[in-house]
Amino acid sequence: MKRILLSLLLLITCLASVHAQKPAAADTTSKNDKQQNAHKRAVEVESSVVTKNEITIKGQRVPYKVVAGTLPVWDEEGKPIAGIFYTYYERSDVSDRSARPLMISFNGGPGTASVWMQIGYTGPRILKVDDEGNPVQPYGLKDNPNSILDVADIVYVDPVNTGFSRPLSKDVPTSKFFGVNADIKYLADWINTFISRYKRWASPKYLIGESYGTTRVSGLSLELQNAHWIYLNGVILVSPTTLGIERDGPLSAALRLPYFAATAWYHKALASDLQQKDLTAVLPEVEKFTVDEFIPALALGGSLTENKKKEIAEKVARYSGIGVQQVLDQNLDVPAGYFWKELLRSKGQTVGRLDSRYLGIDRKNAGDYPDYNAELTSWLHSFTPAINMYLREELNYKTDLDYYMFGPVHPWDGSNDKTGENLRQAMAENPYLHLLVQSGYYDGACDYFNAKYSMWQMDPSGKLKDRMSWEGYRSGHMMYLRKEDLATSNERLREFIKQSTPKPGQAAKY
Repeated sequence: MKRILLSLLLLITCLASVHAQKPAAADTTSKNDKQQNAHKRAVEVESSVVTKNEITIKGQRVPYKVVAGTLPVWDEEGKPIAGIFYTYYERSDVSDRSARPLMISFNGGPGTASVWMQIGYTGPRILKVDDEGNPVQPYGLKDNPNSILDVADIVYVDPVNTGFSRPLSKDVPTSKFFGVNADIKYLADWINTFISRYKRWASPKYLIGESYGTTRVSGLSLELQNAHWIYLNGVILVSPTTLGIERDGPLSAALRLPYFAATAWYHKALASDLQQKDLTAVLPEVEKFTVDEFIPALALGGSLTENKKKEIAEKVARYSGIGVQQVLDQNLDVPAGYFWKELLRSKGQTVGRLDSRYLGIDRKNAGDYPDYNAELTSWLHSFTPAINMYLREELNYKTDLDYYMFGPVHPWDGSNDKTGENLRQAMAENPYLHLLVQSGYYDGACDYFNAKYSMWQMDPSGKLKDRMSWEGYRSGHMMYLRKEDLATSNERLREFIKQSTPKPGQAAKY
């Protein structure tokens, strides 16, 4: 975890350094021009620019308008303390929005903007990448024929210090924003403002979050319900975090093994009898071993006999694609970082953390952790030019603020994270509320088997399982970057929205 935080902090520092090193130009601007430019560098608490467009989705013409702008965050005295940037897509040939679903979209980090799902997944415009999600030039965007805009309006929200969102003053305490529960509190209030401004109180409402955004929307589900009386129809978790559900020790070590197996299968690093099977035939076997044998073995720790320890190590090696001795050297507990470095070490390559299909090259083969995150570097390569081109040129939002792909939100208060339990409580209180979880098999940061485990622990009684569903994809953290998965995952969202929107007059009751 420390290595991950250090990597993110280094990335943010590097981005800040790039901005700081812009070449100097001759100073020919007037005093008035300088004042105007300085104003543009500051966030506007309220602003909006409207554009119109249309797209064909599933053979149907869908006209829409886009609002790019900011709305305030209020303090306890009703004074604005921050401007939140959002991009709102509204289908324009709908006259009655009382039955029109509204999807509220967040990404994670926690210090990253809503850029990823906006121009990578559900929005009507997506970035140009190849069929597996790799960058291509020239950079740009294209229409997304899989967008869910045909069935729902969508608002993409950038929390404070992400995207173009900023506090209005350096004197505003960062504790107002930068923590699990502070984040949930102010964003719930902001959503209330948005719903009121755009007259969406009657609409069926959905939250979708990716990565840390799943922590955010899980907490929001209960905060919106209990503090703002806003009741949801659905929550979608894309590549979910642990949601505050504890899994230290043997559990933490064991639950990542099915992800190891998926990655090793992708890179053809498994034994031939496993490799010749389809991925979905291999994983149930690994999951069963994990639950029935691996967790109990790790729980026994040093009391495990040498013969049993070797037996377990051989199975872990068989399913992970790394050597028996390497497993034994780690006392059966193979760290994820070591796995990313070790799996293809003999080939001089590392595998990506967030998506293990991506390959990296380190300065030296020795070591216990890759030099960099190959997949994140690739994504920043393609997303950063595209979102700046889109917002500034296509949507014509004018500002001299840097668009923070990753912004300064640390120190972040991660204490008292009960978001998984928050979501369970919200579902128990609201019979309308349904849950959909989407995971990529090759995601090593928020792996698919941990997502399954979270669902099991969220619903220990089994009374909510008819409203909870999970699905896996043959890609990583951003499974939608793979062309095939982009189509399938959006279609599942479309089905989920239709299935969880009640028929007229259908009561919310048990």
